[in-house]
Parts: sequence; structure tokens; C-alpha cells
Amino acid sequence: MRSLDALLSQQGELSGSRVLVRSDLNVPTDGGRITDDGRVRASIPTIRHLVDADARVVVVAHLGRPNGEVRADLSLAPVAERLGQLLGASVGFVGASSGAEAVQAVESLTPGGVLVLENVRFDARETSKDDGERVALAEQYAALSDVFVSDGFGVVHRKQASVFDIASLRPSYAGGLVVAEMEVLTRLTDDPGRPYAVVLGGSKVSEKLGVIAHLLQRVDRILVGGGMVYTFLAAQGHPTGTSLLEQDQVQTVRKLLADAERRGVDIVLPSDIVVADRFSQDAEPMVVAASAIPAGTMGLDIGPAAQREFAAALADAQTVFWNGPMGVFEFPAFAAGTRAVAQALVDSPGFTVVGGGDSAAAVRTLGFDEGEFGHISTGGGASLEYLEGRVLPGIAVLDQTTGEGGAP
Repeated sequence: MRSLDALLSQQGELSGSRVLVRSDLNVPTDGGRITDDGRVRASIPTIRHLVDADARVVVVAHLGRPNGEVRADLSLAPVAERLGQLLGASVGFVGASSGAEAVQAVESLTPGGVLVLENVRFDARETSKDDGERVALAEQYAALSDVFVSDGFGVVHRKQASVFDIASLRPSYAGGLVVAEMEVLTRLTDDPGRPYAVVLGGSKVSEKLGVIAHLLQRVDRILVGGGMVYTFLAAQGHPTGTSLLEQDQVQTVRKLLADAERRGVDIVLPSDIVVADRFSQDAEPMVVAASAIPAGTMGLDIGPAAQREFAAALADAQTVFWNGPMGVFEFPAFAAGTRAVAQALVDSPGFTVVGGGDSAAAVRTLGFDEGEFGHISTGGGASLEYLEGRVLPGIAVLDQTTGEGGAP
């Protein structure tokens, strides 16, 4: 896998070249306003290096899931504006991701300039399962570029035109962000310091069954919170009230618990839960035993005793990976569990990784200094799939191909 450093070593030849950068600019928005610009900030170093090399930088990215439809609320225009603010330079934007309008905009780009193309997912071919459709679109991306740089770690687990297919059509390199993310994941899988603890939260246990099963062979303890914990509690025979529950996964979770016991892996579940009678920011919180959630109430956070127990379980860990909040951290009354886990990572003596997605958003929302963590990933889904042992198509293609031609 050739890296950005290898590309930048050709700096003299890079000047004026069209470099297509696949970034991950999929940020949360509210009414056109970016509520968390972490992924935009993470994209800056690679883009800045290319700008400094006088390349003509063409950024492709997606926002949300428009499913092939043009949606004004999912336009990348405000993201391009924020990118320009962070770069401290003018960033162009064109309302197309391919075709004549995009070609014209790229031709007008001067060396050292940056242009953001419109949401690639407005074109249904981007995410098509048909290889031919994706390749046809990738060929249009290739017409806009001399070189391809893959820097959107949050999408490398997707076999999509701007992630996978384009890499076979142009000289291809891994951007600095992708290289850094892969180095962290390699450290988590090849030689982690022990004890090795994993904290998993979020809403659905079904989305994380594979990674749990895979991690049982590698870690010392797994702490479970968030909406997924109620399926674990149900598997132990406890009532869960109206909490989020995947009844069809209860038997599978029972098997996981038994497997963990056989392997000597400690599964840490919360001893108490913060419940309410409804999912609302102004709902009255009540702390109950995890084994006795009252009928008509739903769990929205782990309780204070569980917060202390989780912190204790992380106190001696030399490696910690965290993916998924412990509760509805967006509601202040139900944010304490997520805050406690974040603080435990800050206090940990070991190597701590925040696994992207809602966990990374929570760290920023709750006011933590990002520098206090070993690493904050930009790709929750990609990280989980790698830890599950899956091949990431956007990484595999960089390992296997060099694209057409040689240096730009």
C-alpha cells in the first residue's frame, strides 16, 4: 500500500497534477448547520500537504444516505465552506460529482487550489451492487484526475466507485489519515498491551455480534452498555421493561456469554440502570437494579454503580477500545454513563482508542480534550469490521493495485 509520503516525494512532478482525494466528510448536520466538524478537521492534513505541493486537489465525499436522489439537505456545499475556513483558503464547490460540469470546474482549478465536488451518493451508481455501473462512474472520476488518494477511512469498508473502483484506474495512494488508522488497528490486533479491554455500546447488539465473537479470542474483558445491553440482560432472564430489545438475538447472546465463560473472558454488564417512562429529554430519570427494570420503563443509561464498576474494570487496562455510547448522551440527564467511560479512558495508563461514530461525537459533545485519548478514529463501522476480521475493500484494493500509469 503506497502512502501519501511516497506521493509527496515526487513533489516536483506533482505540481499542477490533478489529485482526486476521497475524504470522509460525512458530518452530522442540523438545518444545514454542521454540529460536529471532527471529520472535516481530520481531512485537513492530507489536503494541506497536497496544496503545499501545488497539486490541484479535487475532493470527493458523501453526506448521509440520499440513495441516488439529489437532496438539498444533503448537499456538501456547507461542508466545503467549513473546509475552506479550516484550511484558511478559498475552496471551490461544484454542484456535480461527475460529468461536463465537474470537468469544467476541475479544468479551471489552479495549482494549489481545492475543489469539492457534490455528494457522490446523489448518483446511484456510486453505491451500486453492479460492478459495471460502478466502474462506469469510476471512469468519470478518473477523467477528473491524474492520481487518486484514499483518505476517507470511514468508507474503506465499502465497495463503492469513489472508494474501490477508482483505485484501479489511476495511480493510487493511501492518505495520511488512512495510514494512521490502519497503524492503530494493527496495534489493536497484532500486539496489544494487556489487560486488553473493549467497551461496546450503541443501540443494536445485532450489529456487533460478529465483532464480539471475534474479540472473545483476543481480549481479556468486554464491557457492555448502551441499548445493546438490554438483550444481554434478557439473555440472563432479567426483565427489560420497554427498553430497546432484539428478542431474536437473545439465544445468540446466551451462546456468546457461555463462550466467554469458557474462554475466561470477563463480560462486564452494568449492575444498575437509569430508566425513564419515556424517551424524552425532560423525562424523569430513576436508578434501578439492572436485574429489575420495572414494567413500563426503558433504560436510557448505565447507573452510577455501573459507572464506578466500568471505571474500575478499565483502570489497569493497557489497551482499551471503545465503540458506542453507554446511553442517550444527547440528553443531559442520561449522559453520565458515557461521560464516565470517556473519563476512564482519559485516566487509563494504557493505549486508548475511541472507535469513531457516536463515541467520537460524544467525546467532543461532552467537552473532552481529544488530545487526552490515544487515538480517536473517524470510522466506527470500518474499525469494527476490521476487528471482526473482515477484509476492507478500500484497503485491499490499495494493497493489490497500483492503478494505470506511474508517477503523475
